[in-house]
Amino acid sequence: MQVLKGISMSVASMFTSHPAKVGETYFGHMAFAAWFSSRLLLAAGAALVHAFLPFLFETTASRIVRELYERTHNRGTHATKEPAGLMDRA
Repeated sequence: MQVLKGISMSVASMFTSHPAKVGETYFGHMAFAAWFSSRLLLAAGAALVHAFLPFLFETTASRIVRELYERTHNRGTHATKEPAGLMDRA
C-alpha cells in the first residue's frame, strides 16, 4: 500500500511541480497556458498574412511576442536574465 501511495504522490507532483514553481495552481497554470497559446496562434496568423501581404500586420506578431515575453520573463524560479538585444527589436 505504501508503494501505491508513493507512486500516486509522484504522479501528482508531475502535474503540480512546474505550476508551483511559477506560483500557480494546476488549473491556474492550465488557464494561463491556454491563453498564452491563443496569443501565439494570433501572432502566427498575423505573421502568415504579413508574409504574403507585407502592408498588413506590420508589427502585430512582434508586438504580441514582446507582450508575452514581458508577461512571463519574471515568473517563479524559471526567471532568467533578459536576452541581449531582445527589447531593441521591432
